[in-house]
Amino acid sequence: MFENLGWPEIIGLLLVALFILGPERLPKVIGEVLRGLRKLRQMARNATSDLGRELGTDVQLEDLHPKTFLRKHILSEEDEARLRRPVEALYSEVKDVAQEADLNKVADPPTQSPPNGHKSAKFDADAT
Repeated sequence: MFENLGWPEIIGLLLVALFILGPERLPKVIGEVLRGLRKLRQMARNATSDLGRELGTDVQLEDLHPKTFLRKHILSEEDEARLRRPVEALYSEVKDVAQEADLNKVADPPTQSPPNGHKSAKFDADAT
């Protein structure tokens, strides 16, 4: 949950909380926050167990992401393979064309001088 917070950030937050709440109320607030987190985790466990019981499968909290849920509990392996087949075919065609283009690279064509000896102006997309 707090994987982006390091120890310096946590210590900084505790110091800010100490200044705001004071040393008398800080332990009580920390205890209430921890109790709230425990209740929230218990509610999530109960919800996943209820959902698993209703679906008849083992549901983990990580499985509740919609893509993962569909892939694991609703689609069979054959259905997933059938859905992937057109995309994989298209991917392989694009990959083959890209490889052929790399193999058939032609040297840059010689530059031609503009007529009347005038230099052509370069186009600057940012300037417009």
